[in-house]
Amino acid sequence: MDKDTFSKLKVADIKALFEAEQALEILPLAQEDTRTSVQKLAASYIKRQEKELNEQQRLMSMYDYEGMFYDQGMYHVAGVDEVGRGPIAGPVTVAAVILPPMTLIPGLNDSKKLTEEKRETLYDIIMKEAVAVSCISYGPEKIDELNIYEATRQAMYEAIRTLSVPAEAVVADAMKLPDLTIPVESIIKGDSKSANIAAASIIAKVTRDRYMKSLDDEYPGYGFGIHKGYYTELHKEAVEQQGVTPLHRKSFEPIKSIVRWVKPE
Repeated sequence: MDKDTFSKLKVADIKALFEAEQALEILPLAQEDTRTSVQKLAASYIKRQEKELNEQQRLMSMYDYEGMFYDQGMYHVAGVDEVGRGPIAGPVTVAAVILPPMTLIPGLNDSKKLTEEKRETLYDIIMKEAVAVSCISYGPEKIDELNIYEATRQAMYEAIRTLSVPAEAVVADAMKLPDLTIPVESIIKGDSKSANIAAASIIAKVTRDRYMKSLDDEYPGYGFGIHKGYYTELHKEAVEQQGVTPLHRKSFEPIKSIVRWVKPE
């Protein structure tokens, strides 16, 4: 397309071309066009491309840790992460996820940085794209028996062990996993640095949130679907007015003091 032909196009037609495969072809013409609206279309297109490139680079960098294992011929690298260590009620939930090497899932990130809607969308994509996924929840009794740290670690071991495709290596979010017989890399803030850990954080978060929401019918007035077991003002009032439930962790304050719980020998 020459300059004269382009200048006779309506702005709506040029916009349509930018949204089609002709974008790169018309970009220089749009930048030289005297119409402000056309120049804005060109600038907007460049901005979108820059954003997409930055996102692609971010996603590729999230395979830096996995890449160390890929270079050694280990392609089934499981990311493992947990959610629910802090609440006073409900389970701790752990997920292990193996993504195909260098699978770029737009928006993939630490579940805490995402909206609920985005997590739900990514959950479906991860479940579709993953080589294998395993999700394990340990309830209040197990947490009280082992302590929250050890319960989380044991859930991680189980999640890794129950993957339908065996992991050849593991990347974990901060947790040390000394009992594993395969290579493992523990990464501080790994849910924002590793694609597989980020995927695991999303699977664990969505799974636990869905479960906590399902409790609202069984335990009306507690607001589990809202606070997910964290000790908010709403949760505090519910415990004071309605008492402790089987979902509450007896080894966690203030529940421990309320029930005067002592860990059995």
